[in-house]
Amino acid sequence: MSGAHGKAHADDPFVGLPLLIPVPQAAKLIGISRAAAYRFASSGDLPIKRLGRRVYVVSAKLREFIEAEDEAA
Repeated sequence: MSGAHGKAHADDPFVGLPLLIPVPQAAKLIGISRAAAYRFASSGDLPIKRLGRRVYVVSAKLREFIEAEDEAA
């Protein structure tokens, strides 16, 4: 593996995240407002999991969400 790959891994904000993160934390992580994150979650665009009445973002799928948005732009 190259050194550049290792550096990207060290700077990766997704490393060490729990499996599920609260929507406001996910919003901060990807740089959108809390309200926008809840809109994406309710529309099905943001990968979520509901536990009771609480809504969490699936952190493992959050990167896929961001990459899909990048490809659409």
